[in-house]
Amino acid sequence: MNRPVEFGIDQLLRDKIDIIEGKRIGLVTNHTGITSSLCSTVDVLHCHPKIRLTSLFGPEHGIRGDVQDGSSIGSFTDSRTGVPVYSLYGEHYRPTPDMLRDIDALVFDIQDVGARFYTYIATMNRCMKAAAELDLGFIVLDRPNPINGLTVEGNLLRENYQSFVGERPIPIRYGMTMGELATMFNEWFGINCELSVIRAEGWRRDMWYDDTGLPWVAPSPNMPTLQTATVYPGTCLIEGINVSEGRGTTRPFEMIGAPWIDGFRLCDRMVKWGLPGVAFRTIRFTPMFGKYAKEVCGGVQLHVYDRNSYRTVLTGLTLIKAIMDLFRDKMEFRRGKTDKDYSFDLLAGTDEIRKGLVENRDPEEIAKDWEGDLKEFLSNRKRYLLYP
Repeated sequence: MNRPVEFGIDQLLRDKIDIIEGKRIGLVTNHTGITSSLCSTVDVLHCHPKIRLTSLFGPEHGIRGDVQDGSSIGSFTDSRTGVPVYSLYGEHYRPTPDMLRDIDALVFDIQDVGARFYTYIATMNRCMKAAAELDLGFIVLDRPNPINGLTVEGNLLRENYQSFVGERPIPIRYGMTMGELATMFNEWFGINCELSVIRAEGWRRDMWYDDTGLPWVAPSPNMPTLQTATVYPGTCLIEGINVSEGRGTTRPFEMIGAPWIDGFRLCDRMVKWGLPGVAFRTIRFTPMFGKYAKEVCGGVQLHVYDRNSYRTVLTGLTLIKAIMDLFRDKMEFRRGKTDKDYSFDLLAGTDEIRKGLVENRDPEEIAKDWEGDLKEFLSNRKRYLLYP
C-alpha cells in the first residue's frame, strides 16, 4: 500500500535486516506490532529465513492485547508459532537472565499513545536495563507518536513517585516516539545498552496518527480510537478519584461521571471555564465494568474540535477541580496500597498537584508551577529527537 509513513518493522524487513540476521532474537511486542500491510511482526520474523525468533515477551494487556488493565498475565507457549511467551506483567515486570539465555538481541515493537503513565514505556525501560546488564543488543522498531511530536504538556515526574505508571522524569505528554524515548533513556538516564532505532520512515513531528495513512490498531482494550488517545493524557487522571473515567463504555476516557454527579451542573461549569479546543455535553451512561459497573452515571462527554489548541492535561485537572467544587461531599482521591498513599499521586508523578487542588488552587495556576521544569526538559530533549 502506498502510504506517506511506514513503521520501523517495514524498514527493517526492506533495508535493515542485516542488523539481526543470523541472531537469536527475543521480541517484545503485542497485537500492535504489525507491518503497514497488517502482517504481525511475530509472524513475519518467525517466518523469515534469516532470523531465529527464539522467545516472545508480552506487556500489560498480553501479547495479543486481549487482557483488561491491571490483570496479571502468566507465561505460555504461542499456539501459532510454538515460541515461548514470557509475561512482563505478572510475576515478572522485566526479563530475567533465565528468560534471556537463548537470545543475542531484544527487539521492541509496540505502539505507544504518547502519555507517561501508559505502561509500555516502563516495559521498554526495564527491558533496556536487562539487555544492558547482559550485553545484549536492543533494537526499537519505531512507530509514530499518535498525538503528534510537537505538543508537550504536564509536570515532570518526581523521583520519589517512580512506579510502573511513571519511571522517568518526563512530562505527562512528552511529544516523542518510543525510539526517541529509548535514545533519551539510554544516554541521559545512563542505561547504556547497545541500542539501535529503526525509524518510522516519513513521519514528521506535526503529524497526528490519522495524517500517516497507517491503520489504527487499538493499543489496549480501552484505547479504541485516536480520539481516545487525544484526551487520555488528561482524563486518565480521573482514575485517581472515585469517578468513572468511562471504562466499560464504548467511549473510555471521553465519558466522565458518577451516580452522584449532576451532569447538567458539571457541564455548565466546564463550559464557563472556556477551555481551548474542547466542548462538553451532558450525558448519562452505564459502565458494564470498572467503577460503578451497571450503575447509571451522570456526567459529561468531551468533544475535542481543535486538537492542536486543546490542552489535555489542563482539561483533566479542570474537570477534577469542577467536580470537587460542585460535589465536595462526595468526591474523594483514591487511596493507594496504604492509607498514606494516593493512586492519583502516582499518575500525577507528584503529590503537589493533589495538594494544590485540595487547597482550592486554580488549575491554570497549578500548570504554571511546572513551566520551568518543562522548559528545561524541552532543551534537553532536543538532542534525542530523530524526526523533523
